[in-house]
Amino acid sequence: MPHHGNEAEHSEGNEPRKPVIRDNRKVDPETGEARQPDSEAAAPTEGDAAPTDGDALSQAEEILNGVEVPAEESVASGAAAEAQAAELRNDLLRLQAEYVNYRKRVERDRAVAGEMAVIGVLNSLLPVLDDVDAARQHGDLEDGPFAAIATKLENALKTYGLERIADTGVEFDPTIHEALIQQPGEDIEVDTVSQVLRSGYRSGERVLRAAQVIVAVPA
Repeated sequence: MPHHGNEAEHSEGNEPRKPVIRDNRKVDPETGEARQPDSEAAAPTEGDAAPTDGDALSQAEEILNGVEVPAEESVASGAAAEAQAAELRNDLLRLQAEYVNYRKRVERDRAVAGEMAVIGVLNSLLPVLDDVDAARQHGDLEDGPFAAIATKLENALKTYGLERIADTGVEFDPTIHEALIQQPGEDIEVDTVSQVLRSGYRSGERVLRAAQVIVAVPA
């Protein structure tokens, strides 16, 4: 029987082409077991799979946890912590000392400010006291209501530490006396206050105004 068409379609190398049969059954007829798809069969096994990032991190943590810190490094870290604690303790003590000094300075400044305020009031009243002295010397304050008022004023100022410098017969002291006149005196061995022309005043150790006096000097 004559053949039509290309002979390669019927034979190759004088041998007839065998048909290709693919078995797509999901169950193996011989074993009865389920077959895996080709994609699952080609998937790499657990041993052949490349490690993921999580596995790498886990391995790194295991390695680090398994590393033992030498005793020398542990001692060194303990010494560093002790040194740091000592430094912090010194800083705390220094800060506490600075705070104590600051508080003392504030209290001292407050006391000085109060003292200066009192001194300012006392200085403003010195001319009034001079008028009281002049009136007393002229006999205007021997009796009457004005004498009582002058006495109350002087006593009130004494409560704030005001002291009068008006003593005679005492040694001349240039820190509290202002010599206006010098006169030779009999039986005088040192410069002595013989007369007070204007009273002086002081508050505590502070001299508000020196007393103007006449000084008797040795002849």
